[in-house]
Amino acid sequence: MITALVLCFVIGYSLIVFEHPLRLDKSVPALLMGSLCWAMISMGHLDVITHEHTVGEIEPVLLHHIGKIAKILLFLIGAMTIVELIDLHRGFSVITDRISTTKKTSMLWIILILAFFMSAVLDNLASTIVLVSLLRKLVPQREERLWFVSMAVIGANAGGAWSPIGDVTTTMLWIGKRVSSLGLIEHIVIPSLICIIIPGIIAMFLPAFRGNITPKTSEVKQAGEKPLKTSKWILFAGLGGLIFVPVFKSITHLPPYIGIMLSLGIVWLISEYIHPGEDFSREEKEVLSARHALSRIEMSSIIFFLGILAAVAALESAAVMGHGGHMIGLLNYAAEGLDAAIPNIDIVVIVLGFFSAIIDNVPLVAASMGMYNFPMDDRLWHFIAYSAGTGGSMLIIGSAAGVAAMGMERIDFIWYLKNISWIAALGFLGGAGAFIVLSMFF
Repeated sequence: MITALVLCFVIGYSLIVFEHPLRLDKSVPALLMGSLCWAMISMGHLDVITHEHTVGEIEPVLLHHIGKIAKILLFLIGAMTIVELIDLHRGFSVITDRISTTKKTSMLWIILILAFFMSAVLDNLASTIVLVSLLRKLVPQREERLWFVSMAVIGANAGGAWSPIGDVTTTMLWIGKRVSSLGLIEHIVIPSLICIIIPGIIAMFLPAFRGNITPKTSEVKQAGEKPLKTSKWILFAGLGGLIFVPVFKSITHLPPYIGIMLSLGIVWLISEYIHPGEDFSREEKEVLSARHALSRIEMSSIIFFLGILAAVAALESAAVMGHGGHMIGLLNYAAEGLDAAIPNIDIVVIVLGFFSAIIDNVPLVAASMGMYNFPMDDRLWHFIAYSAGTGGSMLIIGSAAGVAAMGMERIDFIWYLKNISWIAALGFLGGAGAFIVLSMFF
């Protein structure tokens, strides 16, 4: 039955990887895989390992894992709603409308810096969507714009790696008490900076980033693109609310989803009582309401995370006989095998980074959390956060930011592989090397 369990996961994951050729939403195989894995454990009468690392009954173990998954999903729903509220009120235009340069190298560094810091506060997916929308205004020629969008993906993934709310994987590690906010920032921010500095320097010498941007045919903005009177208020309230969550956790010692509930409630309250104009109608208010923002969040992504995390939890819980003669979880057994095959843990984590370019980084990090039992803020968790977060930049399909950019700009997989992958790989390896060196001294 263990073989069938692993086979179910492999088949389900293969369907997720090939979702585009199959034209099948990845939420479907994720849900099937998550439910069938637990069904096999139950029907096969397999032993399960509790969070105290003892053999126990299946229902309490399942309830424990569902509780851990719910923490992540509740946090993501709150954060995504705040971001959608900012976008509905055109809050991001407060930032983007201040960019006027036409020099390509200047635009390159502006985009990298914006992506790096915006993704740390929002997340890499939201910041990429905002930057692609910005670049459509600033770089009208698609052939030129693809290069800037690709660099924005690298910057967004690097920025999300050093923030507890910048990427789903760092959020998972943070909520799972593998990393702290300050520990993550302290150990990852410099490697993440190097991860964008190296690609930025390389890009400056490429022909695509020489000269000036081809000017727009018309400088007149569309009326719908103008900021509203509420734009600044919602932008500051939303960003402040997201930044407040780690502060709230450190003060109250409550889980992050409680902090995001408080922040969402405050931003929602503000949005109810401020209006973008004197003649604001009820219909217009509904369009800018939090209820409408809730309808815009990607529930399919939430469902995908539910299914994939449930499947990984099944692999973590299924009990097998370990190399030491005692019962351990299947993922712990895999960790023991990896340690025996590759004694250097740093090489294992770097390989994980390369895998995250091919395979979604969420299950990789979820699996690593089940494989290793190191204490909070151990260097292993920080290195995993960096590798899983930035490694996805090496392929356009390797991260949520890349997939969003691919869909919005129809970036060709082979074009990205030829032109951008080697730049992203050098940045990833440079940051990984910096992390290893810095960890020797701090």
